[in-house]
Amino acid sequence: MTDSLLPVLILLSIAVIAVVIFRLLRLPPMLGYLLSGVLIGPHALGWIPESEETRHLAEFGVVFLMFSIGLEFSLSKLVTMKRIVFGFGTLQVIISIVIVMLITWLLNLDWRIGLAVGGALAMSSTAIVIKMLAERLELNSPHGRQVIGVLLFQDLAVIPLLIIIPALASSVDSESVDYGTMLTIAALKALAVLALILFFGQRLMRPWFHLVAHQKSSELFVLNVLLITLGLAWLTEMAGLSLALGAFLAGMLISETEYRYQVEDDIKPFRDILLGLFFVTIGMLLDIRVVIDNFLWVVAILASLIFIKIILITGLSRLFGAEPSIAVRTGLNLAQGGEFGFVLLAQATMSGLIENAVLQPILAAMVLSMFIAPFMIEYSERVVQRFYTSEWMQRAMEITSIAAQTIAEQNHVIICGYGRSGQNLSRILEQESVPFIALDLDPRRIHEAKMAGEAVVYGDAARKEVLIAAGVLRAKVLVVSYADTISALKILNHVRMLRPELTVVVRTRDDSDIDLLKEAGATEVVAEVQEGSLMLASHALMFMEVSTGRILRRIRQTREQRYSLFRGFYFGATDENDDGHERLLPRLLTITIIPGAVSINKTLGELGLSDLSVEVTAVRRRNIRGLLPSDETRLETGDVVVLRGTQENLAAAEIRLMQG
Repeated sequence: MTDSLLPVLILLSIAVIAVVIFRLLRLPPMLGYLLSGVLIGPHALGWIPESEETRHLAEFGVVFLMFSIGLEFSLSKLVTMKRIVFGFGTLQVIISIVIVMLITWLLNLDWRIGLAVGGALAMSSTAIVIKMLAERLELNSPHGRQVIGVLLFQDLAVIPLLIIIPALASSVDSESVDYGTMLTIAALKALAVLALILFFGQRLMRPWFHLVAHQKSSELFVLNVLLITLGLAWLTEMAGLSLALGAFLAGMLISETEYRYQVEDDIKPFRDILLGLFFVTIGMLLDIRVVIDNFLWVVAILASLIFIKIILITGLSRLFGAEPSIAVRTGLNLAQGGEFGFVLLAQATMSGLIENAVLQPILAAMVLSMFIAPFMIEYSERVVQRFYTSEWMQRAMEITSIAAQTIAEQNHVIICGYGRSGQNLSRILEQESVPFIALDLDPRRIHEAKMAGEAVVYGDAARKEVLIAAGVLRAKVLVVSYADTISALKILNHVRMLRPELTVVVRTRDDSDIDLLKEAGATEVVAEVQEGSLMLASHALMFMEVSTGRILRRIRQTREQRYSLFRGFYFGATDENDDGHERLLPRLLTITIIPGAVSINKTLGELGLSDLSVEVTAVRRRNIRGLLPSDETRLETGDVVVLRGTQENLAAAEIRLMQG
């Protein structure tokens, strides 16, 4: 027992130490897992032998990763980004594979090796890139949307590649093979399994989950999720496909039910732990001696991988209409290898398609590219600003747009960030007829709020020129409504240089940064969502010289209404990283009543939206916005209706308003 437990303890100890170090260095934990595998693997210290059991556990990590992607699979998301996903993404993957196949042909290697390696090298690291973009607040920037679209197609492209690679590998020892027939048979077999699972799965999944959920047992619910995930993975493997494909289908089927977010929360610990183990086993594959012996090959592959992907992705980005600076950013963000590349290489190796001598230099180059990736992304902004003057033109246009909307404002409030707290504050300011301008970086949220007639513009409040354009020299109060200490310190530094006497109210999550923010120039530092929003509003109104009695009455009224003014928020792409329980909170949705909608000339009472647990919080008609309309309010063509409810209930309400 002690001997069997020792490798597990070694694995956990090294992994924990490596991940802690990488987190302290603000690097992706995945790199810590990779390094752990390299150190303790059979080719280095040899503390953990390579075994079938280890590989099987690693496969489970891939299974749960694909399951999570299936949960996020959304046809509506694909439709809105179809040009980037299926245009840009498709060309990037196909051209990458063709380039590698040409190189393998020049090296007199089997074209099947070129296809497998090309598919692996075409992938980029979703884990690293998304984490870095989120930390840099660039998920909704122009290059951020292109990066996400390409990553989404790469995730989808793994599915057919996981089908093709085993089919190619099965013919390695055959002298004469009809590849067209072989791939056709594999495709037909895959389509048959997919049709069977999707046809019966969609009809059985929802009632089966209803039955399990009604037992009100959390352990039974988790066991059911594991059963479905591993059961479908086993079924697709029995059909000659892959475990990962079955897991993807399981996630996609569950995503169509209302239990999606609960499942996502329950499965996350399994996914993260097993996926970490997968990266450890990938690191164990790396033979340091082979890398040293083939050092020039590793460097050549690494340099070629990064250079070719930057050139290819930058060129495709320009082809799809991006500015040069945006295209270069996109190329620098996607130039590394990715976790799915390891999945495809592992599949090709286990199938006997790639020999160890070929695998090792490629594997080393991919691992090194992922170590380099965070630094490339971090310094991409400096590279772009150094070589592209058009970037300044773009920023100038953004500043001009903000200045045009604030040029007439005096003694107003500047709200930095239009998330939930910023929206709560704006509603109280609006009721008190206090002028304000809100700055935000989420185009989706800004579009929704502007449709409802709210004063919000696109702009990064951490930039001095944006604050000047928003009227910081004329404003009376500035409020930082999001809890990001680093960004808040940048804003405070700009305010201290531009107008040190300006009142600045800052939100923070806890009391750990209060002294730091006070020393940086914050007038008041307050905290978190509901009570935090009330405190932000009270300070802002007090500095606008509204009477104390009126402020107290407003706060008391809001509390008596059980924060009804604060419930709901305009959902943006940055909210997609929230925990599952956050997703179940009420949110706001704006709907324009178009000609032909069945709700035209009907009252809100007749529409019965309350039956769907949806509340109408405002109706905007011809630029006049009425809050909390009554049941007698009759809708007209062109009205913008603001609804509050859960995601599923809002979808049902939209159908009732538009289609009946």
